[in-house]
Amino acid sequence: MSAAQAHAAPPELRPVAGPSALGGDPRRLLNLTVLLAVTEFRLRFFGSALGYFWQLARPLMIFGVLYVIFTQVVKFGTEPIDHYPVYLLSALVIFTGFAEATSSAVKMVVERENLVRKVHFPRLVIPLSVVLTALFNLGLNLVAVFAFVLISGIEPRVEWLQVPLLLIPLVVFATGVAMLLSALFVRFRDVGPIYDVVLQVMFYGTPIFYSFETVPESVRTAYMSSPLASIVEQFRHAVIDPDAATAAQAIGGAGYLLIPAAVVVGVFMLGLWVFQREAPRVAEEL
Repeated sequence: MSAAQAHAAPPELRPVAGPSALGGDPRRLLNLTVLLAVTEFRLRFFGSALGYFWQLARPLMIFGVLYVIFTQVVKFGTEPIDHYPVYLLSALVIFTGFAEATSSAVKMVVERENLVRKVHFPRLVIPLSVVLTALFNLGLNLVAVFAFVLISGIEPRVEWLQVPLLLIPLVVFATGVAMLLSALFVRFRDVGPIYDVVLQVMFYGTPIFYSFETVPESVRTAYMSSPLASIVEQFRHAVIDPDAATAAQAIGGAGYLLIPAAVVVGVFMLGLWVFQREAPRVAEEL
């Protein structure tokens, strides 16, 4: 070995980045997301005697408790809500779908540690598959809701076609929150209990067991700026009661709907940015 070679600088060590969030192949990302979501959906009821019933049981049990409390014990406002049982159930199902998608996503990257460490795949598959599984469950629960709607004597109307359109901002909002929380939880484990509290605040801050009319007019625009509040109110108008206010009327004008729309887009973009930033080093943080 020559003297020049002996004193040569050691080779520079380059950091090795893990798989990115998107992986560079949209088709693979989509296929893996669907595969994981379908597998999770099937495994959830595997070996269960009652199967899907358990998925519907939780909102039904909460519905039963709230219905008894707020019709027999406590009554909000002076004006009764038309078709209150159906209104209560539909709002619960919508909120439960959002809560399932986001709360399940919080720990999912950590719980799939073995997969993340050993397999090279787009990391975004993990939160997306959680949201898609929750969407499957939400779709089945909405079938039950529409059965209750028909049983209660509400006739089908063309406005029911708005329901798929209402699910779009709900899914986009849930996806943004899921990406944000699942990425942050890897480094900050306090995110889990904090989000449990936030979810409770969102439950009571959404018109689920009361109508938005009970909220003081001075804060009604701010209250309806919540995407969940606007979606629940528009669902009520489109499916249950055509005489109920639309989301635009409830928030104070169609122009104000840009506020919840901006919240949905902003949360989604923030969640995507944070997840993309954290994805390459997720395996190191676990």
